[in-house]
Amino acid sequence: MAKRDYYEVLGVDRSVDEAALKKAYRQLAKKYHPDVNPGDKEAEAKFKEINEAYEVLSDPQKRAAYDRYGHEGVNGGAGPAGGGAYTSDFGGFGGFGFEDILNSFFGGGMGGGAAGGSRYNGPVRGDDIRYEVRLSFEEAAKGCEKEINLVRDETCETCHGTGAKPGTSPQTCQTCHGTGQVRVTTNTAFGRIQNVRTCDACHGTGKTISDPCPKCNGRGKVRTSKRRKVKIPAGVDNGQIVTIRGQGEAGENGGPAGDLQILIAVRPHKLFKRNGYDLYIEIPVTFTQAALGSAIDVPTLEKPVRYDLPEGTQPGQVYRIKGQGVQMLNSTARGDLYITVKVEVPRKLNDKQKELLRRFEESTSGREYEEKKSFFERVKDAFNN
Repeated sequence: MAKRDYYEVLGVDRSVDEAALKKAYRQLAKKYHPDVNPGDKEAEAKFKEINEAYEVLSDPQKRAAYDRYGHEGVNGGAGPAGGGAYTSDFGGFGGFGFEDILNSFFGGGMGGGAAGGSRYNGPVRGDDIRYEVRLSFEEAAKGCEKEINLVRDETCETCHGTGAKPGTSPQTCQTCHGTGQVRVTTNTAFGRIQNVRTCDACHGTGKTISDPCPKCNGRGKVRTSKRRKVKIPAGVDNGQIVTIRGQGEAGENGGPAGDLQILIAVRPHKLFKRNGYDLYIEIPVTFTQAALGSAIDVPTLEKPVRYDLPEGTQPGQVYRIKGQGVQMLNSTARGDLYITVKVEVPRKLNDKQKELLRRFEESTSGREYEEKKSFFERVKDAFNN
């Protein structure tokens, strides 16, 4: 049967932090521990599965390998299913001793979830870097290039990432024999408990360096700060992320670099509002233009275009101009531009203008105002009923 996803096993999402991961693990461990569920084979199987998932996800290197390669990425290390991280003289289950279930109930520290057997020391992908870039409305719509100051770890060119001085090489740690872990035995009132912990001599790497590289001081990586240009594609919107592969932090043990994630922040426009790839704008027109129809100039992201308002245009009426919106990501297609007509009523009329409007009003029969006629008919019907 295929293994379940470790995050699913612990009931957490993939962005879970260390504290939330441990909390989820402890709750499940208390619920399914075989000492709490004696003779329950299903609980014992679930407990082993929980312990195995936490063993991988609580270790940063193993978690990184699992996130990148899945279960295959952690096959190099023996998890709880292959022997267990904890054993006790009185029959611990699934690599988890009774001391740990007591600690879980009474607030003690958890054993951690280090695995017995060899540590996974294969290539580990580097961390991603997130960088916010602020764009004008037009830059986001049309695309642009931006220069950023990229600070990151890069593989040391002197030692090529080994951390050892050129001409030398790292040696297998004599304390843990290359596993990155040591087994510590503790005598307790409940028996002898064996815990697996990170090796202090090599800090879990499984290797020691007697003659470190003078450029990186044995890290295998150097911190750099460089100005570089990043290309922002046309059509990005506020809050979106542009990913540039392989431009993040350097990996471990020859692993690939992480990604550079450009978080887009777009300044609002004075005229346009955006919804997806469509643009919206309000256009003020005069009473005469709306009543008689008129050719008006409509701003776009490129240059103004002429649009013929039909006779009898009403306030708030919306018209569409196709293809004058934002260019779609990875496409030459564009959204549309929507015009909302805002009819402006004139102020500060002189006597002559007022007289002309009165004469105009007197010349109307009422048929010219469909909304007004419909409204008063509805009022009449309402009161008659």
